[in-house]
Amino acid sequence: MPDRLPRPEPDAPPRWRRRKDDRPQEIVAAAMDVFAERGFAAARLEEVAARAGVSKGTLYLYFPSKDELFKAVIRAAILPNLEQAEAMAATAVGPCFPVLERLLRMVAHLVATTRAATIPRLVIAEAGNFPDLAAFYHREVIRRGFGMLASLLQRGIASGEFRPVAVDHTVRLIVAPLLMSAVWRTSFDGLDGEPPLDVPALVETHIDSLRRVLLRDAGETTP
Repeated sequence: MPDRLPRPEPDAPPRWRRRKDDRPQEIVAAAMDVFAERGFAAARLEEVAARAGVSKGTLYLYFPSKDELFKAVIRAAILPNLEQAEAMAATAVGPCFPVLERLLRMVAHLVATTRAATIPRLVIAEAGNFPDLAAFYHREVIRRGFGMLASLLQRGIASGEFRPVAVDHTVRLIVAPLLMSAVWRTSFDGLDGEPPLDVPALVETHIDSLRRVLLRDAGETTP
């Protein structure tokens, strides 16, 4: 008599339940691919649904509009990393510059290896036509990221580790090469024989420049 099929573990959810629970994440992953390839305006929800293996009606059960789906992509691709960076900056003790180094290298890795790098380019490209999405990105990502860096700079200045600098402008100067790297990698890599941008090497050069600008020289006095 053939062996019976093994019975599922009593606590394991049924297969259909696991599939249903996974659908939002599968739809968001498919949307990331379609937005990256088509841009926001040209992306079609029918294509997102097809790539996710669901009907368009099912997609609308989870995401009532393309705007809401794009916001979900931002939340999934960027906000967990931003929250990790905020926690790192908030709990770090001791000198501030090593924390800044770790943050920049973390972002460099994301830009170099994930499709999250596509999102800043999409937001910049579509900001004029979809200001609500730009405002969402500014509120959820830019404002929080800038605030984290500003707090780190202020701590370093207050402790005497950093020279006094214009904090708001310096935050933008810190971010600028990272933004350029994301736009460059997702726009120009491979075009006309353009070699891939070495994002980690660029960020190491950026870190070295910041070290020279921010850190006080030995014996330099606080004004």
